[in-house]
Amino acid sequence: MPVLVQKYGGTSVGTPERIHRVADRIVQTRRSGADLVVVVSAMGDATDELLDLAAKVSDRSHPRELDMLLTAGERISMALLSMAVNDRGQEAVSFTGSQSGIVTDTSHTRAKILEVRADRIRDELSRGRVVIVAGFQGVSRDREVTTLGRGGSDTTAVALAAALGAEECEIYTDVEGVYTADPRVVHGARKLKNLSYDEMLELASLGAKVLHNRSVEIARRFGVPIHVRSSFSSNEGSRIRKGESMERVVIRGIAHDPDVAKIALLDVPDRPGVAAEIFRAVGEQGVNVRLIVQASGSDGKNDVTFAVGSHEVRAVLPVVEEVRKRLGARAFVYDPDVAILSVVGEGLATSAGTAGEVFDALAKAGINIEIISTSSITITCIVRKPDVERAVRALHDALRLEQEP
Repeated sequence: MPVLVQKYGGTSVGTPERIHRVADRIVQTRRSGADLVVVVSAMGDATDELLDLAAKVSDRSHPRELDMLLTAGERISMALLSMAVNDRGQEAVSFTGSQSGIVTDTSHTRAKILEVRADRIRDELSRGRVVIVAGFQGVSRDREVTTLGRGGSDTTAVALAAALGAEECEIYTDVEGVYTADPRVVHGARKLKNLSYDEMLELASLGAKVLHNRSVEIARRFGVPIHVRSSFSSNEGSRIRKGESMERVVIRGIAHDPDVAKIALLDVPDRPGVAAEIFRAVGEQGVNVRLIVQASGSDGKNDVTFAVGSHEVRAVLPVVEEVRKRLGARAFVYDPDVAILSVVGEGLATSAGTAGEVFDALAKAGINIEIISTSSITITCIVRKPDVERAVRALHDALRLEQEP
């Protein structure tokens, strides 16, 4: 029988009523003939509530114990959903990440999956059972419980789909798919029927919240088709697979992220190894750098500017100051009042005039661009945070993204 993996986010299982609704969908899918593995997130705001509880008990960092605490949220969801499915006459069994064979490295709170030993899942599927897996978690080779960081349940689902050779990985969320822009910002945003892995990876990395970028990286590496859809309807969503557009230019959408900060090291010595020293130090803090721009100055000095998530600033600033002193840079500047704005689509690198159209639209809207960076499928800008939603709407209108290409 074909294997299908479904993942349900926290809002999809946020209440007992929603758990019952998901159980109905699971039973219907299983009875249609597919072997089914289901990955669940913690209910609603359970993870945030556990983090708040930890902060009230201790103001120190306890990564190992935090992992032990946070994995409880997904274990609650998996057990409740398994009960509901069994009550409907369909056998189901719930597994933690370790029981599912999700083997990770030892980086607590941000572990990476090393391998998936899915033999126990295969055994249960052969018995006709639905296997319900706690997302976001695994076990290291030292038998330590670990969590996968933000978006970890998406990553769990796609990794299992790859290991099991699943026909598809369905990601159920509270929206009906991936849109040309955030529909809360642009009322005319259009749902995208198909995207390439590269387009979805850029959108996810640059602020689109529908899928986590690590899950898309795994899907691209192993060729796992993803279907993003709503758990509150039966409508078709957005399918993500290998790109087929050849040289045709298709602008898929606009991503924006206001939860970033800009850091600039000024008058950095222009010599080999300087950039490596800066970003090795930042990377050792587990921080994902979002954008890097180096501008040549005078007297053999450069300015190095980069963006990080707002939640990562506390870890980054002391490290940047240490690096500044070692390098003899004049100063560093920290600016939390910025946002990242990106246009994403295959073929942008060879599209004459698209960049000019983007910058013209922003100019007409009175939006000042502080930094510009481009890749083969993106045009990315840093703008002021209060301007970013207006900028998204201006670009969506100017590029006519409400229309089918």
